[in-house]
Amino acid sequence: MNPWRTLWQNNRGKLIAAAVLVVAVFAAYARNPQIVEAVLASSLRQSIPLVLGALCGLIGERSGIINIGIEGQMLLAAFVAFLVNVRTGNLLLATVSGVLVGAVLGFFLAFMSVSLRIDQIIGGTVINMLAFGLTGYFYQVGLVTKGKFTPIAIPGLADIPVLGAMFFRNPPLTYLTLVLIFVVQFLLYYTPWGLRTRAVGEHPRAADTVGIDVYKMRYMNVTLAGMLAGLAGAYLTLEAVGSFERGMTNGRGFVALAVMIFGRWNPILSWGAALLFGFATALQTQLQFMRAVRIPHQFIGMLPYLLTIIVLAGVGGRTRPPAAVGQPYVKE
Repeated sequence: MNPWRTLWQNNRGKLIAAAVLVVAVFAAYARNPQIVEAVLASSLRQSIPLVLGALCGLIGERSGIINIGIEGQMLLAAFVAFLVNVRTGNLLLATVSGVLVGAVLGFFLAFMSVSLRIDQIIGGTVINMLAFGLTGYFYQVGLVTKGKFTPIAIPGLADIPVLGAMFFRNPPLTYLTLVLIFVVQFLLYYTPWGLRTRAVGEHPRAADTVGIDVYKMRYMNVTLAGMLAGLAGAYLTLEAVGSFERGMTNGRGFVALAVMIFGRWNPILSWGAALLFGFATALQTQLQFMRAVRIPHQFIGMLPYLLTIIVLAGVGGRTRPPAAVGQPYVKE
């Protein structure tokens, strides 16, 4: 069956709601273009670490491995990328360093889940505690970064109303993430790797009987997925903020899991969910800046996390995760 047709049939309501939201955005743009462009551009920026974390989680769960250590992977990668940038001033080297840290932590999770067969929730918790402990202990106040990635406007496209400011005036890691979303979508549904990945996540024993190495696939995929979480961490310190603070991921790794579930373990739908959460974050920031709502700012700041709870309560019970997710496989 065509995955695009399945995508429409299973998510018709969400796609229609998204279309209505797009129409509302263009209507608001007609009234106040500057504010709408600022909110939409911020929405995309806020969504980048979320969608990268969601891609990390869905590749792992499509392979049968639950990863709640995304938060820790992002945080430690952000810290290492920041340190490399402080010491060398080389943004490319710092990005690669963050990605490699994510890969190492992904391999560590695969080792605990596949070889040691410990509870995967505990394995992810170990990674989170390790990352919070290491970054908190080794962080030094006063370190100054040596620059960050700056926006690159794409000639011709950057001047398009609404879409130009949102999609075509961004730094390189944002462009890379947008490409990765569609690359992962294609690989997951149109390549032998994607078929094998989904097979070991749905029925690993059947996959084993046709010659697929379940252990190898899970090791490889969880390690590759960790690279995406590492890229999310590098994005935070090298592109979004340009510095590092203790606990700067601020729950984004856990929100990424909600994004993954809301997106039904599909890369493009997860991106749509990430944009929704990013929009909520950008909107609450804009409301505080404009002082448009006369309520304590703490309540406005709750908006993205309240949305997370509502989404999980509303769709969590109706989604079907991969059948073998969280289950250690023992080869007979």
